Parts: sequence; structure tokens; C-alpha cells
Amino acid sequence: MKYITIACLAALIIASCSSPKSNTAGADSVINEETVAKNTPINNNNPAVYSLCFLNREGKDSTSIELVVSGDKVTGTMNWLPYQKDSRKGTLNGIIKNDELLATWNFMQEGMKDTLKLNFLLKDGELSQKPLKQNAKTGRQQTDESADYSIKYESSTRLHK
Repeated sequence: MKYITIACLAALIIASCSSPKSNTAGADSVINEETVAKNTPINNNNPAVYSLCFLNREGKDSTSIELVVSGDKVTGTMNWLPYQKDSRKGTLNGIIKNDELLATWNFMQEGMKDTLKLNFLLKDGELSQKPLKQNAKTGRQQTDESADYSIKYESSTRLHK
């Protein structure tokens, strides 16, 4: 049963970062991870727009992130899937400046909406995150601003423009 659950989870993560099917030939193109660092424009009238997928695995827990970067604006999804616990699934919105991505994660957990400010470093096609810590006064998690970017994400091999 564990193996079926893990296989289904892996399939969902891969599917979320794969190119959607289209009836228009050539409308979507798949790029490999070696071209991630290149800002490939969709067309010449808009700023560079590209999509990146990342995965972090810690034991049986995983976090998947898909980012859509358009100029200095970043949107996307982030899903934290801890093993046999309640997940956090939601959207990311933020800005990127000098390789630093400052984002707000709006997510649902246990039927409740919540928000966290997250700090990422997106450099040379690699994504890192500052860890979270518990705020003693509020009892809520928050980004540990004094920490390094110690949470590393693997780049997905299937990315689409």
C-alpha cells in the first residue's frame, strides 16, 4: 500500500510539471534542465516568461514548486506533502530581484486558509529556501530571516515554456 501511495504521489508531481497537451502543433515545447537558466521569451512583445518546476524530498515528505516567471513578477504553486500528515497546498505570488524571490504563499491546511512569507534564492536554475521557525509570541511559523538558504530543491527534468 505504501508503494502505491508513493507511486501515485510521484506521478502527480511529475504531471503537475509536464507540458499540457494541445491540439495546436508546436504551441508548447518541452525544454530540458540544461536550458533552465536561459530566459526564453514566449514572444518578442512580452518580457521573458518561463516556467520552472522543483522538488524537495526529506525522508517521506516532499514539497513541489512550479514557478512562472514574467519579468520581475513570479506566480506559481507550492504543495507541501508530509507523510501521513495534513498537507499544505496553495499559490505563490511574489517578486524576484537580484536572484532573490520574496513570495507570499496562500495555502489551505485542514480546511483553513493561511499565509506565509517565504524567501527563495533562484540562481543558475537552482532553487533554495530559507527555513521556517516558530514565532514564540504568535505560535505561528515564519521565515527565519537570519538563516542561510539551506532548503535545496531539485530541478524537474520536464519544464515547459
